[in-house]
Amino acid sequence: MLAQQRQAAILDRVRAAGGVRVSELAAEYGVSDMTIRRDLEALADRGLLAKVHGGATTVSPGSAHEPGFEAKSVRQRDEKAAIVLRAAAMVSPGDAVALSAGTTTAALAQRLVDMPSLTVVTNSIPVADIFYRAGRPDQTVVLTGGVRTPSDALVGPVAVNAVAKLHLDILFLGVHGMSERAGYTTPNLMEADVNRALVEAAERLVVLADHTKWGTVGISSIVPLDRADVLITDDGLDAEARDILEEAVKDLVVVSAV
Repeated sequence: MLAQQRQAAILDRVRAAGGVRVSELAAEYGVSDMTIRRDLEALADRGLLAKVHGGATTVSPGSAHEPGFEAKSVRQRDEKAAIVLRAAAMVSPGDAVALSAGTTTAALAQRLVDMPSLTVVTNSIPVADIFYRAGRPDQTVVLTGGVRTPSDALVGPVAVNAVAKLHLDILFLGVHGMSERAGYTTPNLMEADVNRALVEAAERLVVLADHTKWGTVGISSIVPLDRADVLITDDGLDAEARDILEEAVKDLVVVSAV
């Protein structure tokens, strides 16, 4: 296959799935990782996709754009790994824990599958699947039900009603973006409703957001910045943003990417 043909096929894959991984493309087309990286760079130089660590995603067009789960999963993986390592240390056996939808919370779920006697409430299909596959008999997993979004969240009145009467120890909330004006945001209006219901049900709110989320504003606000008890982010966050968040959030935790 010629380079132009391969690049056209890669672009079609990105547009269809929202994102691709270098390793998967290299295996599929029988070429080296370096060749795929050159292909992605050529496409990125033309503004046709966005290169990220380990792959590429579509170019995000605006506040209502909602990337798919696979597209988001290749972004800031080192930062997310450090964030979830710190978050997992906040969970104890027997806790009732809520995990919102998102790739960071899914990474956290991977770290919690061996925690005994957990009750987990989530509106995320990938999060529920992680616990289901682990099959630990002393864990209880509650999947809210609802209408599926492009990011594999379950939303709508069924999901909101499922959460409304619960009492949870801690909520780990993944967000699309955060800003001083808009607070924590999402590109999906109905997902914001479910997230607010989860916030109300939890005694403690922990937001998980890597530095790229700062300044990104989704169409719907979830809660203001100061509603978070803890915000865990990474050291890529700039000094001005840190000052704002230290003033707003009860406890700002900054970790180094692993």
